[in-house]
Amino acid sequence: MSTTEDRTIPPTLAEHADRLVEAWSSWGPTMTPEADRVAFISDRGGQPSVWVQVVPEEDELPEAVEIAFTDDPVVAVSWSADSAWLACAVATDGGVRQQVWVVRPDGRDARRIAGSEHIHAELGPWTRSGHRVVVTIPPVEPGDETYAYLADPLTGELHALATGQLISVLDLSAEERLAVLRDGRRGRHFCVGVDRLTDTHRHLLPATATGTTESAIIRPAPPGAEHPLTTYLVTDIGRDRRQLVAAPLGHGPDDHGMAGEDAAAYIAARPDAELDEIDADDAGGLLVLVWNVAGATELELLDPATGERERIDGLPGTIATDVVMSRDGRSILIAVESAHRPRTLWRFEVVRRRWSRVTTAPAVGVEDLATPSLERFRSEDGLEITGWLYRGHPDAAPDAAGRALVWLHGGPEAQERPGFSAQHQAFVAAGISVFALNVRGSSGFGREFVHADEGSKREGAFADVRAAAAHLVALGIAEPGRIAVGGRSYGGYLTLALLAFSPGVFAAGIDVCGMSDLRTFYRDTEPWIAAAAYPKYGHPTADRRLLKRLSPLREADAIDVPLLVVHGELDTNVPIGEARQIVRALRRRGRPVEYLQLQGEGHEYRRLESRRRLLRRMLAFAASALPE
Repeated sequence: MSTTEDRTIPPTLAEHADRLVEAWSSWGPTMTPEADRVAFISDRGGQPSVWVQVVPEEDELPEAVEIAFTDDPVVAVSWSADSAWLACAVATDGGVRQQVWVVRPDGRDARRIAGSEHIHAELGPWTRSGHRVVVTIPPVEPGDETYAYLADPLTGELHALATGQLISVLDLSAEERLAVLRDGRRGRHFCVGVDRLTDTHRHLLPATATGTTESAIIRPAPPGAEHPLTTYLVTDIGRDRRQLVAAPLGHGPDDHGMAGEDAAAYIAARPDAELDEIDADDAGGLLVLVWNVAGATELELLDPATGERERIDGLPGTIATDVVMSRDGRSILIAVESAHRPRTLWRFEVVRRRWSRVTTAPAVGVEDLATPSLERFRSEDGLEITGWLYRGHPDAAPDAAGRALVWLHGGPEAQERPGFSAQHQAFVAAGISVFALNVRGSSGFGREFVHADEGSKREGAFADVRAAAAHLVALGIAEPGRIAVGGRSYGGYLTLALLAFSPGVFAAGIDVCGMSDLRTFYRDTEPWIAAAAYPKYGHPTADRRLLKRLSPLREADAIDVPLLVVHGELDTNVPIGEARQIVRALRRRGRPVEYLQLQGEGHEYRRLESRRRLLRRMLAFAASALPE
């Protein structure tokens, strides 16, 4: 049996796919206090690394300089409040575990301060003075606690900050006395304010409510407030959608401790959108809100003293992420993208209401790219499901009408949005329509929707995918028997589940780093990942029968269509054994299965050559499994 390693795709399609993959992005901006320089992550050199440049005052863009201190991908950067250091999160060997490094903005004095080949370390916020940065070490063994530290960039010394189950330090007050901590498993977060001086804490949000807190910042309270500080939280705890909550923090004139959860106020919400991100000036006089409206972005400015909100118009793209407001509140940096343009940094001048580009962007032929449309349909139980439909390019392969790929994102709490996707656009150029779904469990559509797939409700997501295939047929986009299903991470699991539990619906499958057996996933994944996942998938001991029933590996006999399995060599989130065991089971049965192992990659594929090889392999597989 030949494999797609032995086949090629047409040279014009290969060149187009390569050009799409090579279209680099810039994201994750962080500014100096003076807002005159910006550091950011960009993969323009082939893999993500740190770049620094001047923030342009006019339209002419200055040259960016790479800060090279490691051969591994850099996945996040944060500038200290005193401008002296950059703190960076580095993917160890390109895998899941990370290290935290500090380096001078000119590349000198690089130092690893936490993390190693065997220990995962997470980068947290800098203190407002800039003298120390938060580092968090999740459990190394099941049952261990998470430890948070304040790290001295000059000496590398770690000073104990907090301990908890799955804690994350969201922010610290200027004098480091007060901290806001998040703890708890996925969808079961709780947030507390901690007074480090008195060793006391109070819940900032209802402790018994269910939900997720994405982020929080501490700022001076508006004039006339009883407490000196306010914590602004992006959360859906106890609410239908993520919104902005203001919780008093610090000691008021008439109390002997921090205000409790009853004092929290829900100050910005929308019935049609969820709040993705916030930032504020140092004085707490102005906030920027990033709203997610069915996948697209809308921006607002909020005056916390009056509650007045003003929309920011003219966003130069469809999606905006990684918002950063300058300390004086006069400018905002944000990463902007669309289906036709990779992520690029833009600046919004608050006073002049003017947008300007901050970083250069790669040339991408817009005329060759599809514009996705938002489709709404009903699942088998009547629940509304949405997806972004990229229709097969009519000029690329006119005789290939009727082929489609249903694509499933990871998480499952992630969200498919109409941003730049080399993969989706390359499939369109090959004449294969792509239907990128947001099945139940996805974020962006409210708390109830996020929790709609948990535990025994998992099969509802299977029904969503089957309904998507039926919708494509009803629209005339695809013919029965010419629809493939694919996805990555949780989407890879769903792919295997649909092939195993609903045979006959899909003609082929592409599983990228998906779980094949939920029991072995729990056994082999990182301890902190397993501990956080109990509410979503079920408990590995108490729900063992459920996990077995929902594991595609037990129904490998039913998988009889062509399947491509892809996995990163260094993946310890969804360990590589999940791929090897399903491939082994299918090969024993003589089924048409192909396997691509990406060397030097973890759960995310960050190196250009890996992404180029993966896309070419997927296109060749689809051409064989879904012939014209």
